[in-house]
Amino acid sequence: MPSGNLTLSLAIFAVAALLVAVFGIRMSRLADRLADATGLGEAFVGAVFMGGTTSLPGIVAVVTSAGDGYPAIAFSTAVGGIAAQTAFLALADLTYRETNLEHAAASVPNMLSGALLMSLLALLLLAINGPDVAWLGVHPVTPLLVIGYLAGMRLVYRAHERPMWQPRITRATRVDQPGPGSGTDGERVGPLVAQFVVTGGVVAVAGWGLGRSGEVIAAQTGLSDSFVGGILVAVSTSLPELVTALAAVRIRALTLAVSGIIGGNAFDTLFAAMGDVAYRDGSIYHALTPREPALLSLALLMTGVLLLGLLHRERQGPANIGFESALLLILYAVGVVYLSLA
Repeated sequence: MPSGNLTLSLAIFAVAALLVAVFGIRMSRLADRLADATGLGEAFVGAVFMGGTTSLPGIVAVVTSAGDGYPAIAFSTAVGGIAAQTAFLALADLTYRETNLEHAAASVPNMLSGALLMSLLALLLLAINGPDVAWLGVHPVTPLLVIGYLAGMRLVYRAHERPMWQPRITRATRVDQPGPGSGTDGERVGPLVAQFVVTGGVVAVAGWGLGRSGEVIAAQTGLSDSFVGGILVAVSTSLPELVTALAAVRIRALTLAVSGIIGGNAFDTLFAAMGDVAYRDGSIYHALTPREPALLSLALLMTGVLLLGLLHRERQGPANIGFESALLLILYAVGVVYLSLA
């Protein structure tokens, strides 16, 4: 476990959080414009570009912990981030007052991303409960995760280009359409990409600072590896996703907000694959405590609830949020309590 000055770590955490807030809002606006300028659509840009960029801090945290010989922290950081980011979408729903966010942002690419995420999480469960085998220290499921993710993203892209069906359009639906200043008005893609890369780099570095300072803070509390990785480090490295989701909702890029979380979560399953490669004492999936599979099951359950919300499309529930958002917050709270007591 890392050690260091607690006061300095708290200061770094605060500064990094501020940078994430400022540049995360900027990145959401750029991603929305980039989706229009390239014609790729908010769902694909949110899932691949924004989801992948905001995941960089988590990658660093997982690989570092696995390489240092802390498999429980590494794996729980990966799956804990998925659970936390799904709960963040419920928080974003609270800020959108017109209707249920999942109703307004329903799209075929988003639902495909949700199905892909559940499939990848199921692969991780199979790896944990399957035979303890490894080739050159890597479990056979690890390359399957990468192949499955790439194949799934191809389906998401094809669903945007040539959808085979469409969700019913209602007055509350926010359709992903190019806005003013989009590529159809002559906006150049090159400068947008450059700005996005620079902005995303700042968010990634700030998120890494959140993760590292969070580890130092957690190291001096005596908490379990599962709680440190699954809650403290996972939440701190996932703050970019929260900020960008809230910023996307604020500019009414609702498909971008939902796809950034779901697509980013699908990408985050690859953290476990990276952790397996970095962990050199065999398969990381068989070096876990009973708490990590429980956390993985929670992430799978929360994803299923979110997908049900996208399909059911409740217009407006109590407190102006859908049943899925309320249930997601309850499930995550139960998970936090479980890890704190386990």
